[in-house]
Amino acid sequence: MGNGAFRWTRREALAAAMGAGALAGGRIAFAKASQPATPVDFQVPAHACDCHTHIFGDPKRFPFCAGRSYTPETALPAEMAALHRALHIERVVIVTPSVYGTDNSATLYGMKARGASARGVAVVDRKTPEKELETLDRAGIRGIRLNLAQAGQTDPVIGRRRFTEATGIVRQRGWHIQINTGLKVIAGMKEAVLDSPVPVVFDHFGGLQAALGMEQPGFADLVELVRSGKAYVKLSAAYRSSARKDYADMVPFARALIAANPERVVWGTDWPHPDTVGAARRRAAEITPLLEIDDGRLLNQLPLWAPDAAIRRKILVENPARLYGFQ
Repeated sequence: MGNGAFRWTRREALAAAMGAGALAGGRIAFAKASQPATPVDFQVPAHACDCHTHIFGDPKRFPFCAGRSYTPETALPAEMAALHRALHIERVVIVTPSVYGTDNSATLYGMKARGASARGVAVVDRKTPEKELETLDRAGIRGIRLNLAQAGQTDPVIGRRRFTEATGIVRQRGWHIQINTGLKVIAGMKEAVLDSPVPVVFDHFGGLQAALGMEQPGFADLVELVRSGKAYVKLSAAYRSSARKDYADMVPFARALIAANPERVVWGTDWPHPDTVGAARRRAAEITPLLEIDDGRLLNQLPLWAPDAAIRRKILVENPARLYGFQ
């Protein structure tokens, strides 16, 4: 998926710098999640928001679910704070990753550490008690995530069914539904999204692959949904869609989505960059090192995608404030 030739894991980056002797006993010596290597080269507006991050806590305190498809390294709130200081980012949205199932404890832990500048997106199901939903709302959760991609679910019929179930959970709370999926499923869900009583957010450029070009099936449907105002798209994790180290192939896609409706676009890092592709080569319980991604380089793509500073302010500040309820 995407830029596999250029996405180093921490293990690979350390081995290149220090040699194989840096690894001992199967454990990873380089224990910190990735931090920006490239300085930000434009004026980031005040109150900017990274709309897609995860916390992977100490598994003794925050155990992973038995049915997970991978086991990540830890990525802690202090590391995330350092990332955002380097990027001049004030606000953050923390999203519960698939490895925790419907346990949102690690996300709430990260949000509490960040305080009023954090919001969250949870994973729940029909069995989640009303009392727990109320607790999540008070803590700053503002949406729920359907991770269809990580579940390997590519059937639009099932996607529509899960979407309908999620709508019933969130519509009375003023929350939104965030969906991690591909363009095929988005195309198959288009009418349901257009009829949705709640906002919809698509992760990671809607799962497009730049190598397939602007005419790839489903991209026009994503653009139409963004233009309609019924869906947001996250310009996040460009490295998952790009086939180039410099992400130059993402420019036409980002510009098309922004031009469709600049008030329905947000931005995110996807820090700490779980290697969901590499995990397929390992047993689920085996630790999969996080990817070594330069988030400074990722953020520096935004002026190429949105040359107008006023549009960048919409993407980084105004749209997240509206969607996630920042004051």
